[in-house]
Amino acid sequence: MAAMSGSDDTSRLSTTAPSASIVLPTIGRPDYLEVALESVADQANALRAEVVVVSDGADPRTAALAARHGARVVSLPVRHGVNGARNAGITAAAADLVIFLDDDVRASPGWLDAMLSGVRSAPAYEVFTGPIRGRLEGGPRACGREPPPISTYDFGPADRDVPYVYGGNTAVRRSAFERVGQFREELSGRGDEEEWVLRYTAAGGRLRYLAGAVVDHRRSPTDARLVALTRAAYRQGQEARRHDLRIGKPRSTAAELRILAGCAWHTVRRRCAFGIVMGARAAGSLREGLR
Repeated sequence: MAAMSGSDDTSRLSTTAPSASIVLPTIGRPDYLEVALESVADQANALRAEVVVVSDGADPRTAALAARHGARVVSLPVRHGVNGARNAGITAAAADLVIFLDDDVRASPGWLDAMLSGVRSAPAYEVFTGPIRGRLEGGPRACGREPPPISTYDFGPADRDVPYVYGGNTAVRRSAFERVGQFREELSGRGDEEEWVLRYTAAGGRLRYLAGAVVDHRRSPTDARLVALTRAAYRQGQEARRHDLRIGKPRSTAAELRILAGCAWHTVRRRCAFGIVMGARAAGSLREGLR
């Protein structure tokens, strides 16, 4: 881990640890970060949690914004990627429970209370997660049959064990990191947290889903436009293909072509712009596979 600059570790010397450390990695997106901080700051204050913003690249706008919301800042002068930022947050966190949020989410009212209550009620578990709902603020016409073409996560209305978690809304007890280590910093994009989860579950760990700990995964009006969604989906398709190759489970070219054809059919038959976005993702994966 590279040395951290601009961080304030004084709270770690306190005799009373916070109920949780909410770690928000960010890459210089103050508009998104402001919404995320507004959604968690009051909840954190009410429930005695701390908020730690990890500025991956030491953006001064990020530091100023975090300070306005009462968050601590860890600044990484050189970008380390999301897993490097998460690891920096783990190191800086004062609490036993570390909660990871992405900078493009909005926590629902009661999110933190649901997370902490669920953790208290399941002392045998170390890793917890909650629903992630996709939210486009504007965007192209859709047919209503498909969810927004951004990452979502939902295992229903009841708490239960689950086979995997997403890093954008996950709480981890420090004991889990002490036993299996931290995140692999060279991994980025799709599956950046999956390797750690597989390592943890292989060691016998279980994952607990808390239905009330809901966040919205947002795309702002600018990023919800069809062109922006399509470009992002193409890049995600490339990342997905590299991830599938890394874990030894790539789809065949024929399968990729069938998916692309299905997206084209959906676009025309349903007059649904989401088909274009899903097609761009398939095209990115296909292009990466043919390189």
